[in-house]
Amino acid sequence: MVEQLTIGIIITAALLDSINPCVFGVLIFLLAYMTTVFKNRFKMLLAGIIYTTSVYVTYLLIGLGIFTLAYTTNFAVPFYWFTAIVAIAAGFFEIKDYFWYGKWFSLQIIPGGEKRIKKYSRAMKKLETKHPLLSLGVAALLGVLVVFVELPCTGAPYLAILGLLTAGDYVTAIPLLLLYNLIFVLPLFVIIGLVYIGHTSKKLEKWRKENRGLMRLFVGLFLLALGAYMIWSVV
Repeated sequence: MVEQLTIGIIITAALLDSINPCVFGVLIFLLAYMTTVFKNRFKMLLAGIIYTTSVYVTYLLIGLGIFTLAYTTNFAVPFYWFTAIVAIAAGFFEIKDYFWYGKWFSLQIIPGGEKRIKKYSRAMKKLETKHPLLSLGVAALLGVLVVFVELPCTGAPYLAILGLLTAGDYVTAIPLLLLYNLIFVLPLFVIIGLVYIGHTSKKLEKWRKENRGLMRLFVGLFLLALGAYMIWSVV
């Protein structure tokens, strides 16, 4: 199975995972907030990089933990089928949002997650005036928090890839996980760079809202194809 898991599948899954409107929406909000918190543009850039690095490490550790647990137990085969079914179901929900965005059931961040993010953001602003170095620490904590609250919205492609990896060799899977997570955070670095060179968060948010349905459609079609591929590969 792992021979069939090409680099192209990894890169495509990671890119589509990263362009999820949930990911973009939270990051754009945080960057808009950081531009008011950090008057120094370089420090805003540094906080954004720390945040994104924290997202990378947290997402990687979650994936590594789930993969190791499934791989080292007798749960590998059931986990594979579970992730294939989740991918197909999530694909239908994502495609639904292209036509009826936000209606009925949608994949979204954990309820109360937005309040938590705003609470941490306010703490970052308070610390910036009293303990500037600690405000950067809050940026790292925000990265951890955001990963967990976004998982219901962003986790389907990652989960499917983890399911595929359990069918292969453990040592071979580790660099593929590292690659997946690197691709996942690259668009976040691009957005941070755009804000740093002068693109306003309002423009980016406008673009996100105009294209969020299309983002969902691409993710949904890929998830359907990936889930079907996983079932076809064993049947």
